[in-house]
Amino acid sequence: MAMSNSGQKFIARNRAPRVQIEYDVEIYGAERKIQLPFVMGVMADLVGKPVENLPAVDERKFLEIDIDNFDERMKALKPRVAFQVDNTLTGEGKLNVDLTFDSMDDFLPDAVARKVEPLNKLLEARTQLSNLLTYMDGKNGAEEL
Repeated sequence: MAMSNSGQKFIARNRAPRVQIEYDVEIYGAERKIQLPFVMGVMADLVGKPVENLPAVDERKFLEIDIDNFDERMKALKPRVAFQVDNTLTGEGKLNVDLTFDSMDDFLPDAVARKVEPLNKLLEARTQLSNLLTYMDGKNGAEEL
């Protein structure tokens, strides 16, 4: 596949950048257009409830985040949430939920369920039942047992 047909460059080829800062300048009698790169800095507390104390805001450094290093940055930040929810499984009390995320896959419903112990037990039971159903489906006469 030719590089010009690459899906990774689709947006760059088909949609111009949303922010283009360009100005005309005259250098030695010749007029030129100069385009300035658009750089955006975001200051945010994306960690949630950190286990370790974070440095003061004025001591923090900007991090470059792109598609290639996103999971690495996420693992370094260690985003975490901790809260309590009503225990609808037993109907008694509250259920402690403490989730730490290392990658975007950790936000998938089954990954979240694996990190909450009562939900993990239900997920394992569901997997075992699914495996049993698959096993029974392939055996003639197994339904009579």
